[in-house]
Parts: sequence; structure tokens; C-alpha cells
Amino acid sequence: MTPQEMAARIVRYGELKPCKTAFIDAHTPGSNQKENFTIIGGGVSESPDQHVHITIPHGFNIGAAGQPPKCRNSLHSHRTAEVFFVLSGRWRFFWGRWGDAGEVVMEPGDIFNIPTGIFRGFENIGEDYGMIMAILGGDDAGGGVIWAPQVIEDAKDHGLVLAETGKLYDTKKGEALPDGVNPMPKLTEDEANAFPEPTPMQVIGGYVRRYWDMVAIAGKSPVKVIGETGIIRDKPGFEVDLVTRGSATDKMHRHDRPSVLMPVKGHWRVTWEGGETVLAPGDTMSVPENLDHAAVPSMTGEAALYHIVATSDPAGATWTG
Repeated sequence: MTPQEMAARIVRYGELKPCKTAFIDAHTPGSNQKENFTIIGGGVSESPDQHVHITIPHGFNIGAAGQPPKCRNSLHSHRTAEVFFVLSGRWRFFWGRWGDAGEVVMEPGDIFNIPTGIFRGFENIGEDYGMIMAILGGDDAGGGVIWAPQVIEDAKDHGLVLAETGKLYDTKKGEALPDGVNPMPKLTEDEANAFPEPTPMQVIGGYVRRYWDMVAIAGKSPVKVIGETGIIRDKPGFEVDLVTRGSATDKMHRHDRPSVLMPVKGHWRVTWEGGETVLAPGDTMSVPENLDHAAVPSMTGEAALYHIVATSDPAGATWTG
């Protein structure tokens, strides 16, 4: 593969194209400044304005959310995995029917494999614009977002209506649902109240891992962060490893399906049969299946990257085996 061909599979942080109308809460005060990025796959955006950088199926989706301080993402749920790692800023993740069942504060490098089937939200509590990177299970990311009923009600008050087709319509722009198309049904109160509300001990203990702890574990070999044998034991249809300076190797290797490299600290030189490039934090690189490649730090200093590859497990609910 030539460098020019590979360039089409690399999304640079500075070239990310945001969508500010991706979801039903895009006009709701407190959530109306967030930016959504779909990097690999179709994502879960409800807006036709969403730009998709790489459409090649990987068995999972890669996205990102960028938000200024005090901006939040409203309570929602997914049918497949939703994994976040913090690229920049300080973030509060919260969960529960009303968002008050528990919370955790996360900083750069920290990772959160949010249990499926619970309402969750997040907000930037730092002092600058922050970015979190997301991995969503399945090529269709579980078919979309399940919103808490109050989110849909608040959005309607600010002009946005979600159709049963999953498309947003802005009544303030004169848009209306097409004939024969109904609004997306809201969960009933009984349905919404039936969503689990795990304790902070259950969620933080089972599904959150801190960056510096993982760096210590990955002293001489990459640490499997999420996987059947990972420090977060799960089978969401993909595995996530953390590679550090001490655990990186220039030995070429390959996978039988596309894999993704996402630096979180430092600069990384990626070499493959046909060329090489350097990745920086926030860059995303899709490596084709069966292509020999290697990644090592290209400069001195702290260096770590997340590596994601699909497995043969079907995308679905958080594994509890």
C-alpha cells in the first residue's frame, strides 16, 4: 500500500469535521455547543449533516465528542458497547434514570467501557475545550440512540423533533415530519424506570480504568484493556489494547481484519509494507487487514496509544460472563 493510498485511511485531529446538529438535544440549553465527529463507520448521528470520514466497515465505529466547558451530552442509552477514552480535558460521566445514580470524573488517557442498557451522559468540567474519543459496537452501532423521555420533551420545546426513521426535523426552520411519518416513540415511564441503575462501586470498579495504572501494567508488553482476558473483561465485538513506549515493538505483525491506531500521548511512527507515517494524539489510523505493520514512538517523552481490532464475537450487551 502506497503512502497516498494509506492517507485515505488516516484522519488527522486538525482535519476532523464536526457536526453541531447531530442529536436531538442540539438546541437544548447546556447541550447546544457540543460537536460530534464520526471518524469510522456510520455512527449514531441523527443528522444528515454529519460527515463520515472513513466508511469502510470495521465491525465497530469510531467517533468523538468535543465540548467547551460546562457543556453536556444528555441522558441516553445504547444497545451495543459504548467505550470512551479522554483525549483532552476533564470530564464527568454520570448515569441513571435521572443521571443521579452515580458519577465518575476522568482525565486524559482514562477509559470507560459504559455498561449497555443504562442511561448515561457526560459533561466537560474542565476549563478548556475538551475531546473524548468513542468506540461503538457493531457496524451499525446498535441501530441508534435510546433517549431518556425528558430529553425528547426538552428538545421539542426548542424546535427539534426526531422521526421514527431516526432523522431530525427542526420546526424553527419550518421543517415538519413528512406525511405518514410519526415522531420517534418515547419510552413510557415504566419502561424508562426499568433501566438498571448500577452503583458507583459496580460501574467504577468493573468498567473504568485509569491511565497511569494501565501504563504501569503495560510496562513490557501491551495491556489488553477490554477483551475476554482483559483488565475489563468483556466481549463487545472488539478488543482494546494500550501500547506504551516500554511495550512497543518494531516487529511487523498483521490482523485478519482492519485495526485502528489512536495515539493518546506522544508521537508514533507507523511503518507498513510500502511506507510510513507519524501519528499525533487525536489522529486515527485504519490499518487494512493482512497488512504487516508496526508502531513505535517517534520522539522521546511519554507515549501511549490505543489499538482496536474487531473479534468474531457479535456486537451486543456488555458481557457478564
